[in-house]
Formats: sequence, structure tokens, C-alpha cells
Amino acid sequence: MRRALTPFTLLGRGSWPEASRIAGLLRRETVGGVLLLIGTVVALVWVNSPWGDAYTGLGQVRVGPAALHLDLTLAQWAADGLLAIFFFVAGLELKREFVAGDLRDPRRAAVPVAAAVGGMAVPALLFVLFNLNSGDGALGGWAIPTATDIAFALAVLAVISTSLPTSLRTFLLTLAVVDDLLAIVIIACFYTSSLQPLWLALALVPLALFGFLVQRRVRSWYLLLPLAVLTWAFMHASGVHATVAGVLLAFTVPVVRSEAAGGPEAGPGLAEHFEHRIRPLSAGFAVPVFAFFAAGVAFGGWSGLTDSLGDTVALGIVVGLVAGKTIGVLAGTAIASKVLGIRMADGMSWWDLLGLAMLAGIGFTVSLLIGELAFGAGTVRDDHVKVGVLVGSLIAALLATVLLRIRDRHYRRICAEEQVDEDHDGIPDVYQRDGSRAGSQGSTGGQ
Repeated sequence: MRRALTPFTLLGRGSWPEASRIAGLLRRETVGGVLLLIGTVVALVWVNSPWGDAYTGLGQVRVGPAALHLDLTLAQWAADGLLAIFFFVAGLELKREFVAGDLRDPRRAAVPVAAAVGGMAVPALLFVLFNLNSGDGALGGWAIPTATDIAFALAVLAVISTSLPTSLRTFLLTLAVVDDLLAIVIIACFYTSSLQPLWLALALVPLALFGFLVQRRVRSWYLLLPLAVLTWAFMHASGVHATVAGVLLAFTVPVVRSEAAGGPEAGPGLAEHFEHRIRPLSAGFAVPVFAFFAAGVAFGGWSGLTDSLGDTVALGIVVGLVAGKTIGVLAGTAIASKVLGIRMADGMSWWDLLGLAMLAGIGFTVSLLIGELAFGAGTVRDDHVKVGVLVGSLIAALLATVLLRIRDRHYRRICAEEQVDEDHDGIPDVYQRDGSRAGSQGSTGGQ
């Protein structure tokens, strides 16, 4: 039986089980973010070296059966195939948060969702304003600055070594996951050039079979993996971006443990099981490889860089990521908090939220993907998109670093409070004083 959640405050601690789970998850994501940074740097150095043609040629190598229309380049396999793994994990995380995590409380969920929506709407609006009179198809990239890259953001946190409290990290993670899922909806609705209804209908068949098996708690990879691959392949053939398949598959996976399996004592639920197995593949391989193939842009020296930033598309992306994300996240949070009557948690301030909002301006993985869909991979404008995303993300990271380092002394005090466990029961005392054992009981029943 579930206990009621503690009264909700903005940037409050939440429950101890959720805080400990998020802490472990973020440690793994930080490693993935460092690998993503490495992949990006390698790509940029290689493509701007005398051997840049070899980098371009590698991305154009074709692999796959032509008869099934899957003779894709390595760069396409990274964007269409590997990112489907990333979105599968993101879908699992989002479903778990809303079904069994602290966000099952609608009031607690409303704030990061509102922050994500604001953090997408304002950058898109600023991009449109910068490109309103371009008249050369530039408006097609309106969604590029709307995405937040959680792996990159966490990698920045790891580099600056801030003692960021768990509540802030949880808020950032939730915001970014919701952001990614909304971005995939945008891709499906606005960046599907030609829809093939028959292939789309066929994709529903293995998807339904996959859902039937996982609802019966089947874990056998030799049954589930072929169905997942078929769903992805049919989705790819339908014209809808194939990464959508990853989200749909994730949403079929049950989160909580079944009573037939023994309830809370039966071990992790299926969503947690899949996430534990697949997240290392996503963070450690899929996203860094995509970054390697997507981030390579030849700057052409300082003049080439300034020429790229002279394009209103690149300029709109930079302003959208740096200013739009900050304004949008703060505005969405403020509006939701005001409407719901939610106050800021003790010890926290809007300066903390400002730092998070700046970090949300680090857009990379999905931004680059939308740029390719909007303007075509390898085009001149796609190169300008890459420059805009890289420059905007770098500025947002630097601004967030400055603010978070200023707040670091305050963060260390909060983190010290969260680590005190005088009764040695494995639960920090502050969570017990707050009555935040909520959620320590496992949930039973359906999905």
C-alpha cells in the first residue's frame, strides 16, 4: 500500500528511495556525458585536420540490406538506429517517474513538465523571430533550440565538481527527459516528410506482440529483440522517424512488480530491469557514436566560424539555447508554482533554478538530429546548425558554470545535511525528519 507523499515544495528533497535511485542513475549518465564529450572533440579535431576527408568518407560508408531499404550510411545508422536505443531508455525513465516515482503526484509532476514546455516554447519563438523574414526555408529549423542534452549537462556538472543537491539534479533530469519526449513528438508530427500508412500499420503488429510479452513479464531477449527490431524497421520504412519506435516500445513496458511475482519483494520491475541492462549501451555507446558522426563540422578557420554565425539560423539557435531556454524554464516554473500555490523549499532559492535553466541550454544530441531532418545532413545550412548548437551549448555551459560555482559553498552545506545518518539505518536523518520515507514501499499491480 502506498503512503502519501510529503507536502510538495519546489526543489524539495522528495522521497529517499527516489533520491538514492536518481543519484545512482546520474552517476552512470555522467560517465556517458564524458564519453559524449570525447566523441565530439574527436570528431571536431579529425574533420578540421588534414585527414578531414577520411572522416567524411567514414560517415558515408553504406551498410545494410538494400532489398529492405536499409542500406544506410554509418551516419544514418547512428541517427536512426542508435538514437532509438537512447529514446527507449528515456521512455522507460519517463514512464517510471510518472507511474512509480515521486512524479506520480500530479502537483509534483506539473512543475518540471511546465518548465520543459516553457523551455521549448520560448527558444522556438526566438528562433522564429530571428528567421521570420529569411524566406529561404530557414523557419524549418524552429525546433532545433528546443532540446536539452541531459548527458552533456551532467558532464558539465561532473567537470565543475559542484555539490549540487539531489533535488536540483532530479529536477534537471526530469525536465530533460520530458524535453526529449516532447522533442520526439515534434519530430513525428512536423518532420515526417512522406507517410506510408501500410508500413506504419505493420509496425503496430510487432509492437503489440512486444507489449503483450512484456506485460506478461517475459524477459527473453531472443523473443523481444526481434520484435523490437521489426518495429523499428517498419517505422523507418513508414517515413516516421525511426527513433519514435524506441519511445513506443518503452511505453509498453510495465514499471511496477506484479502481485503474482511476489509484490514488492520480488525484485526490480521490468522497466527497471531493462533500464539497468540497456542504459550502459545507450550512454556508453549509442549517444557518443551519434555525437561522433553528427558533430563533425569543418569551421574553415575564424572567418568560416564568423560566416556560419552570420546565418540567422545559427544565430537563432544560439540565442534560443542561451536566452530562450533560461527564460522559458524560469517562466514555466514560476507560472506552475504560482498556479499551484507551491513555495520554494527551505535552503533553496531562485538563483539555484537559474543555474538549472542555464544548464538546460546545453542542447546537442536531439538538436543536431532535428537540424539534419530540417535541412538535410551534410548541407551548408546543416553545418551552420552544428556551429550554432556547439557555440550556444558552450556559452550556456560557461554561464551555468560561473553561477553554480558561486553557489557551491551553499550546496556543500545542503549536501552535508543530506549525508548525516546518526542512527546508521542507511537513510539520512534529514529524510526521516521530513517524513520523506514515502515511496520506500514498493508498488504492486499493473503498469
